[in-house]
Amino acid sequence: MKSQFIKSLYEHMMLKRYAKRTIQTYINWISDYIRFHKFQHPKDLDVLHVEAYLTHLSTKRKNARSTQATALNALVFLYNKYLEQPLPSDMNFVGSGRERKLPVVLTQLEVKALLGRVPTHHYLAVALLYGSGLRLMECVRLRTGDIDFDYKCVRIWFGKGGKHRVVTLSESLIPLLKNHISESEKLLQRDLMVPDFAGAWIPHGLRKKYQQRNKTLEWQYLFPASKLSIDPESKLLRRHHIDEKQIQRAVSRASSDAGIIKHVTPHTLRHSFATHLLQSGADIRTVQDQLGHADVRTTQIYTHILQQGANGVVSPLSNLAF
Repeated sequence: MKSQFIKSLYEHMMLKRYAKRTIQTYINWISDYIRFHKFQHPKDLDVLHVEAYLTHLSTKRKNARSTQATALNALVFLYNKYLEQPLPSDMNFVGSGRERKLPVVLTQLEVKALLGRVPTHHYLAVALLYGSGLRLMECVRLRTGDIDFDYKCVRIWFGKGGKHRVVTLSESLIPLLKNHISESEKLLQRDLMVPDFAGAWIPHGLRKKYQQRNKTLEWQYLFPASKLSIDPESKLLRRHHIDEKQIQRAVSRASSDAGIIKHVTPHTLRHSFATHLLQSGADIRTVQDQLGHADVRTTQIYTHILQQGANGVVSPLSNLAF
């Protein structure tokens, strides 16, 4: 059972319309911070306690820099926005020195082998992860109307950082997507027969503008859940998107069945998309736009992968005759 403080914090974030995933992430870090300080109330703790916790994440738990940054964001929200006891901008804690690992990248043959072993009902989602370089949550949150067959592209709304972008759509997926959307339309017609069906969830900023369109096909999730469920925010009956864990399991099993010994996750397919684009001659700025990176330096990690392998430095061993 969560404490009354955590329940109140959760309700506050819901009221402020934070994303559900952000709410859960912040709640987890704030709860961990409270446990670290022996369940003292956060309002009785100060900046020294925050610094001690962040230093602990770095020196004892050996968390990555990005993980420590997420914890910091949660605590800044807690003190600045909720408790209204702002933290100073120049806190003194040990930053994590653990750098991000180089991403795991599959060869095109490995991608083909993996896709050949993905269950039929998850094939489209997994193929889009690779074919369009999508993040997992960007994929499962796609709406039917986000697929543009005329311009062969996919529109991503509210991606990481709340940004929008347009990415490529593989022509090979178009017939499958059209058939899939046709089946989704039949599912919508059945949902509309349910008296309490309230249509698709629409972001807060768009609800007034599109309040009459949440029962149209274009606003339904491209990969809908198998059952109707109650929206925890509005308490209305809706059809949500599939659970991302289904895709994670499908990728993991397909990778194992394909005999791939690398550690493969849905994000591995995004890494592979970027690397293969560069291999085919795409320039770094194009790949940056496709991935939605704010800084080109983030994209350049894929050029490092190519430069450190057979496309870059030639091993001196190759020059020795045996």
